[in-house]
Amino acid sequence: MSVKKLDQAEAQAALGKLDGWEFDRDGDAMRKEFKFADFSEAWGFMNRIALIAEKSDHHPEWFNVYNKVDIMLTTHDAGGLSQRDVDMAQAIEAL
Repeated sequence: MSVKKLDQAEAQAALGKLDGWEFDRDGDAMRKEFKFADFSEAWGFMNRIALIAEKSDHHPEWFNVYNKVDIMLTTHDAGGLSQRDVDMAQAIEAL
């Protein structure tokens, strides 16, 4: 199934509705850093995201050090941001 890349206006509008998310990779990805009280809290957050990612078959690129989780979303099949990334970011924010 083909996934449509968001055009610049669509991507700008989507990011405008997401608190703290920023463009990365020249606008082909979005990124946000989350901070927690400790490693256990950060790891638990990542576990919850992993369940969402598996269910939606859309996986984040992420990096964790102690209480920080840096998440980047992009859709490789689309060659940049897609609605799948926006949906994933909204699901992450709902946690």
